Amino acid sequence: MSLRAIKYENNSLEILDQLLLPAQSKYIQVKGVEDGWKVINKMQVRGAPAIAIVGCLSLAVELHNENFESKKQLRQDVEGKLNYLVSSRPTAVNMKIAADELIMLANKLSEDETVELQDMKTLFITTIEAMLVKDIADNRAIGDFGAREILSQVTGDSQVRILTHCNTGSLATAGYGTALGVIRRLHELKRLEHVYCTETRPYNQGARLTAYELVHDKIPATLIVDSMVAALMKHRNISAVVVGADRVAANGDTANKIGTYQIAVLAKYHGVSFYVAAPFTSIDMKILSGDHIIIEERPDHEMTHVGEHRIAAKGITCWNPAFDVTPASLIAGIITEKGVFRPQDLIQQFGQDT
Repeated sequence: MSLRAIKYENNSLEILDQLLLPAQSKYIQVKGVEDGWKVINKMQVRGAPAIAIVGCLSLAVELHNENFESKKQLRQDVEGKLNYLVSSRPTAVNMKIAADELIMLANKLSEDETVELQDMKTLFITTIEAMLVKDIADNRAIGDFGAREILSQVTGDSQVRILTHCNTGSLATAGYGTALGVIRRLHELKRLEHVYCTETRPYNQGARLTAYELVHDKIPATLIVDSMVAALMKHRNISAVVVGADRVAANGDTANKIGTYQIAVLAKYHGVSFYVAAPFTSIDMKILSGDHIIIEERPDHEMTHVGEHRIAAKGITCWNPAFDVTPASLIAGIITEKGVFRPQDLIQQFGQDT
């Protein structure tokens, strides 16, 4: 059974504190929007799908315990708090898309004279709670489509070797995972020979989180440092690279954890197919290309220290972008719950639907 990073039952929300992994597995309670903003911003919860779910569920928890005098007051409260949650980590688009959709729902319910105040509140909360179930179903579909795509590129019943970057599993989603969901599905089909995960400096999501999940699920895996990718591709016959995404532009350019771009360049050089696995909520048709994606910059402390121990010389300046953008030209396919698409096909097929 895969890990549960998000627990939500009877209006109680808890998240697995990912800053403590792998040394300690501790759940912390999220009592409302302020707590939701903090755990997202501090990266106690991370991964674009999980950010959206935890952010929205933190609002649901707060709404459960609040009373409103009018539908207008409820609508205004919802809009203000959702926009506040979006500011917690701006690069990941899932929270913004969820906020926009929920604000539209609040506006619609507020204007519908047949809907009473309590009904509006209940329906709004129920819509948020359904996000958990849908995310797991979407992830399983991503896993299935991705596994079939990768296996279609190999002969016979050959097993595959996969490289992944950062963390895209149960710790980054409601469950199962996106890129790690593809890996899980290959393992279920007994077609996965081995998976290699990068450490993902400077926050070490690969070493702390992905490795933790792979060991937990008994998936054959090896950890490598970020600078070993070229050597790995040269000597270990990698079948494909599968990574996640925090935002995909309309032309297929993809923002993901820093270090993804260089892996895509190396994959192109070595003839290794490079795939992005992400739910459709990560695709932002309002952004034409990766040049327009806002890249979050993180504190120097993440680079200069491991925990509280300084590893860099005092006085050195740091540049610490959390993400980079991989050009669509380096991406073989974008694996979604609706199928696998070539980057150039996104606008043509879905530009009018999103």
